[in-house]
Amino acid sequence: MSGNTTTTTTTAHIWRPSSARRLAIDGFLPVPRGTLPSTPAPLSWPAKDPADVLDYEFDIAAALLGSEGDTIASVGVTIAPSGSGDLLATSVAADGTAALFWFAGGQAGTVYTVQVNVITAAGRTLSRALLLPVLSLTAVSAAVTALTTDQGSVITDQNGNPILLGS
Repeated sequence: MSGNTTTTTTTAHIWRPSSARRLAIDGFLPVPRGTLPSTPAPLSWPAKDPADVLDYEFDIAAALLGSEGDTIASVGVTIAPSGSGDLLATSVAADGTAALFWFAGGQAGTVYTVQVNVITAAGRTLSRALLLPVLSLTAVSAAVTALTTDQGSVITDQNGNPILLGS
């Protein structure tokens, strides 16, 4: 009489960050002689609800063009404002040219500045201030003058603030 043998193997899940919450560093374009460089608009991730715990990505591949093989060696992050109940980076990692973050919490109505400092394996240092608006998305009470879509969703600017009619 032979017995049955059961083998259980734990499978690995390959996690991929959502492309909906991906920011890419602006390219480094030359400025024509005799012109002044303009300050680009701050990069801003889509808004999150205070109850959300979501992954966000910052891709620096454009800054490393021509330096194939250079990757992120370390990532530092500072969030402002920072206090009780404010936005918290629960995890920070790197994958090639992408810095990966998990954010939790935050005060509704606050636009957080996430200061990201990256050092690459070749010794390059990049520092960018990224914006992450936190809005109460579970119970939206839009101002009467807020611009909305045909489905009733409030249209926001790059910082997550509602766009008001007549403003």
